[in-house]
Amino acid sequence: MWARVSTYEGPPENIDEDLRYSEETILPQVRQLAGFGGIYALADRQTGRTMSITLWDSEEDMRASEMEADRLRQDGTEHAGGTILSVERFEVTHQEVTATTPPAPAAPA
Repeated sequence: MWARVSTYEGPPENIDEDLRYSEETILPQVRQLAGFGGIYALADRQTGRTMSITLWDSEEDMRASEMEADRLRQDGTEHAGGTILSVERFEVTHQEVTATTPPAPAAPA
């Protein structure tokens, strides 16, 4: 399994709208890409920094999705008024998830 880690920064007050747009518009398109294995979305509501970790069945699947992922990242950051800080790729060497349900979204501070 492989992971692409994308880090973004934008106005903290746009995080909820950004997450909604990602869930409704970006994620359905990502799910259609060959080898997509899941996603984690992380947000720091104080700084406006967010991260997405997309999981891929193989390095080949991850690499084959690069052009579409670039387009979707650009679309999402333009919509949110943010910027892409970095995009990195890693081999997943260990995975353990014990939570049975995703956490509820935190209320804005």
